[in-house]
Amino acid sequence: MITIRRAAERGHFDHGWLDTSHTFSFGDYHDPRHMGWGPLRVINEDRVEPGAGFPPHAHRDMEIVTYVLSGALEHKDSLGTGSVIRSGDVQRMSAGTGVRHSEYNHSATEPVHLLQIWIEPARRGLAPGYEQKTIAPADMRGRLRLIASRDGHEGSVTIQQDARLYATALEPGRRVAYPLGAGRRAWVQVARGTATLNGERLAQGDGAAVLDERELALTAIEPTEVLLFDLG
Repeated sequence: MITIRRAAERGHFDHGWLDTSHTFSFGDYHDPRHMGWGPLRVINEDRVEPGAGFPPHAHRDMEIVTYVLSGALEHKDSLGTGSVIRSGDVQRMSAGTGVRHSEYNHSATEPVHLLQIWIEPARRGLAPGYEQKTIAPADMRGRLRLIASRDGHEGSVTIQQDARLYATALEPGRRVAYPLGAGRRAWVQVARGTATLNGERLAQGDGAAVLDERELALTAIEPTEVLLFDLG
Protein backbone atom coordinates (compact mmCIF):
# COMPACT_ATOMS: atom_id res chain seq x y z
CA MET A 1 0.00 0.00 0.00
CA ILE A 2 1.33 3.42 -1.01
CA THR A 3 -0.20 6.60 0.45
CA ILE A 4 0.98 9.80 -1.20
CA ARG A 5 1.57 13.04 0.69
CA ARG A 6 1.60 15.80 -1.94
CA ALA A 7 3.95 18.76 -1.60
CA ALA A 8 1.05 21.23 -1.59
CA GLU A 9 -0.58 19.41 1.35
CA ARG A 10 2.37 20.04 3.67
CA GLY A 11 2.38 22.71 6.33
CA HIS A 12 3.94 25.81 4.76
CA PHE A 13 5.27 29.07 6.22
CA ASP A 14 7.08 31.94 4.53
CA HIS A 15 8.84 34.07 7.13
CA GLY A 16 10.76 36.14 4.59
CA TRP A 17 14.18 34.91 5.66
CA LEU A 18 12.89 31.31 5.78
CA ASP A 19 10.55 29.48 3.43
CA THR A 20 9.71 26.14 5.02
CA SER A 21 7.44 23.17 4.33
CA HIS A 22 6.67 20.49 6.92
CA THR A 23 5.77 16.97 5.79
CA PHE A 24 4.76 16.10 9.37
CA SER A 25 3.47 18.14 12.32
CA PHE A 26 6.16 20.54 13.52
CA GLY A 27 6.22 23.75 15.51
CA ASP A 28 3.17 25.89 14.72
CA TYR A 29 1.93 23.34 12.19
CA HIS A 30 -0.17 20.65 13.86
CA ASP A 31 -2.02 17.94 11.96
CA PRO A 32 -2.99 14.85 13.99
CA ARG A 33 -3.24 12.85 10.73
CA HIS A 34 0.45 13.45 9.98
CA MET A 35 2.52 13.01 13.13
CA GLY A 36 5.27 10.93 11.52
CA TRP A 37 5.76 7.50 10.02
CA GLY A 38 7.16 4.91 12.42
CA PRO A 39 10.29 6.43 14.01
CA LEU A 40 10.49 9.07 11.25
CA ARG A 41 9.18 12.20 12.94
CA VAL A 42 10.17 15.24 10.82
CA ILE A 43 10.99 16.08 7.21
CA ASN A 44 11.31 19.84 6.82
CA GLU A 45 12.25 21.41 3.50
CA ASP A 46 13.92 24.75 4.27
CA ARG A 47 15.12 27.58 2.05
CA VAL A 48 17.12 30.09 4.07
CA GLU A 49 18.02 33.53 2.73
CA PRO A 50 21.67 34.72 2.63
CA GLY A 51 23.09 35.55 6.04
CA ALA A 52 19.96 34.38 7.87
CA GLY A 53 19.40 31.35 10.05
CA PHE A 54 18.40 29.79 13.33
CA PRO A 55 20.01 31.22 16.49
CA PRO A 56 21.14 28.84 19.28
CA HIS A 57 18.33 26.55 20.41
CA ALA A 58 18.06 23.27 22.30
CA HIS A 59 17.16 19.71 21.33
CA ARG A 60 17.10 16.41 23.18
CA ASP A 61 16.35 12.74 22.47
CA MET A 62 16.29 13.02 18.68
CA GLU A 63 18.51 11.91 15.79
CA ILE A 64 18.74 14.93 13.46
CA VAL A 65 19.98 14.40 9.90
CA THR A 66 20.64 17.39 7.63
CA TYR A 67 20.86 16.93 3.86
CA VAL A 68 21.86 20.01 1.86
CA LEU A 69 20.54 20.25 -1.70
CA SER A 70 22.23 23.52 -2.67
CA GLY A 71 24.23 26.24 -0.96
CA ALA A 72 25.99 25.90 2.38
CA LEU A 73 24.80 25.74 6.00
CA GLU A 74 27.03 26.78 8.90
CA HIS A 75 26.62 24.73 12.09
CA LYS A 76 27.85 25.39 15.63
CA ASP A 77 26.89 23.47 18.77
CA SER A 78 27.49 23.14 22.50
CA LEU A 79 29.66 20.07 21.87
CA GLY A 80 32.27 22.40 20.42
CA THR A 81 31.58 21.38 16.84
CA GLY A 82 31.74 23.95 14.07
CA SER A 83 31.30 23.00 10.44
CA VAL A 84 29.92 24.01 7.06
CA ILE A 85 27.55 21.54 5.37
CA ARG A 86 27.43 21.73 1.58
CA SER A 87 25.59 19.90 -1.18
CA GLY A 88 26.70 16.28 -1.00
CA ASP A 89 27.30 16.41 2.75
CA VAL A 90 25.24 14.49 5.30
CA GLN A 91 25.25 15.63 8.92
CA ARG A 92 23.99 13.69 11.93
CA MET A 93 23.53 15.25 15.33
CA SER A 94 22.36 13.03 18.18
CA ALA A 95 20.68 15.36 20.63
CA GLY A 96 20.54 12.71 23.38
CA THR A 97 20.53 14.17 26.88
CA GLY A 98 20.63 17.67 25.45
CA VAL A 99 22.51 19.87 22.99
CA ARG A 100 22.27 23.44 21.77
CA HIS A 101 23.13 24.44 18.23
CA SER A 102 22.78 27.22 15.68
CA GLU A 103 22.38 26.98 11.90
CA TYR A 104 22.98 29.86 9.52
CA ASN A 105 23.28 30.29 5.79
CA HIS A 106 27.05 30.38 5.27
CA SER A 107 26.73 32.66 2.22
CA ALA A 108 26.05 36.40 2.14
CA THR A 109 24.74 36.17 -1.44
CA GLU A 110 23.23 32.74 -2.14
CA PRO A 111 20.27 30.96 -0.46
CA VAL A 112 20.68 27.51 1.06
CA HIS A 113 18.17 24.73 0.34
CA LEU A 114 18.07 21.74 2.66
CA LEU A 115 16.07 18.90 4.11
CA GLN A 116 16.18 18.43 7.86
CA ILE A 117 15.09 15.04 9.13
CA TRP A 118 14.31 13.96 12.68
CA ILE A 119 14.26 10.30 13.66
CA GLU A 120 13.29 9.18 17.14
CA PRO A 121 16.11 7.18 18.77
CA ALA A 122 15.62 3.60 19.94
CA ARG A 123 16.05 4.77 23.52
CA ARG A 124 16.24 8.05 25.39
CA GLY A 125 19.06 9.47 27.45
CA LEU A 126 21.90 8.72 25.02
CA ALA A 127 25.07 10.79 24.96
CA PRO A 128 24.96 13.66 22.44
CA GLY A 129 27.11 13.24 19.34
CA TYR A 130 27.96 14.69 15.94
CA GLU A 131 29.04 13.26 12.61
CA GLN A 132 29.41 14.61 9.08
CA LYS A 133 30.35 12.80 5.87
CA THR A 134 30.59 13.70 2.20
CA ILE A 135 28.84 11.50 -0.35
CA ALA A 136 30.45 11.53 -3.79
CA PRO A 137 27.88 12.36 -6.50
CA ALA A 138 29.00 9.32 -8.50
CA ASP A 139 28.06 7.05 -5.58
CA MET A 140 24.42 8.19 -5.83
CA ARG A 141 24.14 8.22 -9.60
CA GLY A 142 21.84 5.47 -10.81
CA ARG A 143 21.94 3.60 -7.51
CA LEU A 144 20.66 3.77 -3.96
CA ARG A 145 23.51 4.99 -1.75
CA LEU A 146 23.21 4.29 1.98
CA ILE A 147 23.78 7.60 3.81
CA ALA A 148 22.52 6.85 7.36
CA SER A 149 22.16 3.58 9.25
CA ARG A 150 22.27 2.04 12.70
CA ASP A 151 25.69 0.44 12.17
CA GLY A 152 27.33 3.08 9.96
CA HIS A 153 27.52 0.53 7.14
CA GLU A 154 29.11 1.51 3.81
CA GLY A 155 30.44 4.79 5.17
CA SER A 156 27.03 6.11 6.24
CA VAL A 157 26.50 8.29 9.29
CA THR A 158 25.36 6.36 12.36
CA ILE A 159 21.87 6.84 13.80
CA GLN A 160 20.54 5.30 17.00
CA GLN A 161 17.51 3.59 15.47
CA ASP A 162 16.58 0.58 13.33
CA ALA A 163 16.40 2.67 10.17
CA ARG A 164 18.30 3.01 6.92
CA LEU A 165 18.30 6.12 4.76
CA TYR A 166 19.29 5.97 1.10
CA ALA A 167 19.78 8.69 -1.52
CA THR A 168 19.75 8.33 -5.28
CA ALA A 169 20.18 10.63 -8.29
CA LEU A 170 18.49 9.34 -11.44
CA GLU A 171 18.56 10.47 -15.04
CA PRO A 172 15.34 10.31 -17.11
CA GLY A 173 14.28 6.71 -17.72
CA ARG A 174 16.70 5.29 -15.16
CA ARG A 175 15.19 2.80 -12.70
CA VAL A 176 16.27 1.50 -9.31
CA ALA A 177 14.51 -1.14 -7.21
CA TYR A 178 14.63 -1.80 -3.49
CA PRO A 179 13.36 -4.95 -1.75
CA LEU A 180 11.45 -4.15 1.42
CA GLY A 181 11.76 -6.75 4.15
CA ALA A 182 8.73 -8.39 5.75
CA GLY A 183 7.22 -6.30 8.55
CA ARG A 184 9.09 -3.15 7.54
CA ARG A 185 7.70 0.15 6.31
CA ALA A 186 9.24 2.81 4.09
CA TRP A 187 8.97 6.47 3.28
CA VAL A 188 10.00 7.94 -0.09
CA GLN A 189 10.68 11.69 -0.40
CA VAL A 190 11.37 13.40 -3.72
CA ALA A 191 14.00 16.07 -3.10
CA ARG A 192 13.89 17.34 -6.69
CA GLY A 193 12.62 16.25 -10.06
CA THR A 194 9.79 13.86 -10.94
CA ALA A 195 9.65 10.07 -10.78
CA THR A 196 7.25 7.18 -10.47
CA LEU A 197 7.11 4.90 -7.43
CA ASN A 198 5.55 1.55 -8.34
CA GLY A 199 3.76 3.41 -11.14
CA GLU A 200 2.58 6.32 -8.96
CA ARG A 201 3.84 9.74 -10.10
CA LEU A 202 5.72 11.81 -7.51
CA ALA A 203 6.99 15.36 -8.03
CA GLN A 204 9.41 17.54 -6.08
CA GLY A 205 8.32 17.78 -2.44
CA ASP A 206 5.97 14.81 -2.65
CA GLY A 207 6.36 11.97 -0.18
CA ALA A 208 4.90 8.49 0.06
CA ALA A 209 4.22 6.20 3.01
CA VAL A 210 4.78 2.56 2.07
CA LEU A 211 3.44 -0.51 3.87
CA ASP A 212 3.13 -4.17 2.82
CA GLU A 213 5.02 -3.75 -0.46
CA ARG A 214 7.65 -6.34 -1.38
CA GLU A 215 9.59 -4.04 -3.71
CA LEU A 216 9.89 -0.34 -4.36
CA ALA A 217 10.60 0.59 -7.98
CA LEU A 218 11.65 4.17 -8.73
CA THR A 219 11.85 5.42 -12.31
CA ALA A 220 12.90 8.99 -13.13
CA ILE A 221 10.82 11.08 -15.52
CA GLU A 222 13.29 13.97 -15.39
CA PRO A 223 16.59 14.40 -13.49
CA THR A 224 15.51 13.39 -9.98
CA GLU A 225 16.96 13.10 -6.48
CA VAL A 226 15.13 10.90 -4.00
CA LEU A 227 15.51 9.87 -0.36
CA LEU A 228 14.27 6.43 0.67
CA PHE A 229 13.77 5.49 4.34
CA ASP A 230 13.64 1.81 5.34
CA LEU A 231 12.06 1.78 8.80
CA GLY A 232 11.65 -0.90 11.42
